[in-house]
Amino acid sequence: MATHSQQFLGFLTRLKKTRYLSTYLHSSISNFPFSTQNCQLDTLGSDPSLTKLNNQSNIDERYILRELSDLLPISHKASIARSYELNQSTKQSENRGVVADCYLSPEDKLRGVFLQKLKGKSAIENALGKIGVDLSIDVVANVLDRGNLGGEAMIIFFNWAIKQPTIPKDIHSYNVLIRALGRRKFIDFVLKVLVDLKAEDINVNLETLSIVMDSLLRARQVYKAIQMFGNSEEFGFECDTESLNVLLQCLCKRSHVGAANSYFNSVKGKIAFNNTTYNVIIGGWSKFGRISEIERILEAMIEDGFDPDSLTFSCLLEGLGRAGRIEDAVKIFDNLKEKDLLLDTACYNAMISNFVLHGDLDECMEYYVCMMRNNCDPDINTYTKLISAFIKGRKVADALEMLDEMLGRGIVPTTGDITSFIEPLCSFGPPHAAMMIYKKARKAGCKISLTAYKLLLMRLSRFGKCGMLLNIWDEMQENGYTSDMEVYEYVINGLCNIGQLENAVLVMEESLHKGFCPSRLIYSKLNNKLLASSKVERAYKLYLKVRDARSNENARRFWRANGWHF
Repeated sequence: MATHSQQFLGFLTRLKKTRYLSTYLHSSISNFPFSTQNCQLDTLGSDPSLTKLNNQSNIDERYILRELSDLLPISHKASIARSYELNQSTKQSENRGVVADCYLSPEDKLRGVFLQKLKGKSAIENALGKIGVDLSIDVVANVLDRGNLGGEAMIIFFNWAIKQPTIPKDIHSYNVLIRALGRRKFIDFVLKVLVDLKAEDINVNLETLSIVMDSLLRARQVYKAIQMFGNSEEFGFECDTESLNVLLQCLCKRSHVGAANSYFNSVKGKIAFNNTTYNVIIGGWSKFGRISEIERILEAMIEDGFDPDSLTFSCLLEGLGRAGRIEDAVKIFDNLKEKDLLLDTACYNAMISNFVLHGDLDECMEYYVCMMRNNCDPDINTYTKLISAFIKGRKVADALEMLDEMLGRGIVPTTGDITSFIEPLCSFGPPHAAMMIYKKARKAGCKISLTAYKLLLMRLSRFGKCGMLLNIWDEMQENGYTSDMEVYEYVINGLCNIGQLENAVLVMEESLHKGFCPSRLIYSKLNNKLLASSKVERAYKLYLKVRDARSNENARRFWRANGWHF
């Protein structure tokens, strides 16, 4: 190759002095393989036009292009120019793309290894070991749950993680893997993990059985779930009463009550039943208001020597309410009350749910007061039903009063409950009530979800409450949540609504620096307000940054699609 390159540059030196250069090149350049990377400067001869390159070790590509621009045919010039520009743009994209890497979460960095399309488990494990993140079971769960990894990639990652000293090799860790595989409906891989657990003498538990059964039912493989339970000993499960209850609960939870009832009848006398077994089937039929089926199971329960308990009656009352027979439910409740039978919180909650379903909030409060009068303590389900009903009925003051009473009793709502309270309040009216619930929940020590924070930011942004918006944004980051493009858009929009354009530009520049490019709608809104305020220079500088950010974003999307992650 070096010989061909020397011959080519020698021809250039001689032919450059002739008037027939272009014609000759058209006819003879294709006979010489050309590679500028293999050309050494000592082959350039003593041509005065090239003496300034004699002290360099390699030929400068840009200089070669300039010198050959009037020599090569148009097709060759265009090809080399495109190659050079692509090379330079690739280098610039790679250099700029590294900026966003420092803002990636540990989960994204670990998932990024699989985007590189490495071949072989050892290569993948070596790459994972070089990431250098603080591995915990929560990080492992996030990598498996929130990514788009395939079943084999998930198992490879988990097998690497389980070898690390911070991840215990027990059934609780494997339940994380099984749950993630089941959520993605990788049933074959779930069964493979169960076989490996039995081979490694790791005992499964009822939680494992629940996860496996629920995964099969989510994949609509009802027959396979029942068949697998019949052969449960092959997978390390015990076929006893508690395991049967888990299967029936999963079937009823996924609305396969008919299948649960059929299997219940088929194993009667083969597996011992208890009160929970009957209550699960009754509870499943109560969700559909099938009173005839409830009565049949209730009669069988009494014939088999089991006494109905408070859970049985609560399911019966709820089923009557769902069937529209609210008066029958009231009669049965009053009859139970007159006979001094056990009426616990579950029975009162069933009656409250019935009247919530029919939109009668006054009757709901009557049963709530009756519950308190009879020294029956309300639980978290009581308060969440009442608060949600008041919010749905737009009785916000009553909802806040009920929340105060709930917190006064020491009952702390869950993260999902707080989100369910805030979401409807952020769909109508000012954000004052949603902010009050947020503050009360935080004061009580309740963890706020990222969804709730985004709802508050969205509503505050729309009403231009930027002081409160920035405080919520700070508190969100203090609680460990990172800002994404949606959060930045809410903040920028809120600042634009009250005319704080400089702060809006600063926030947008921060989002661009972190690799987030706001939507064209938000950028256009800010740009138009800058131009309307005669801040043309500021708008132009922001335009340049947004243009580069979109270019980087397109480059990152291209390279990630081809296996590179940065």
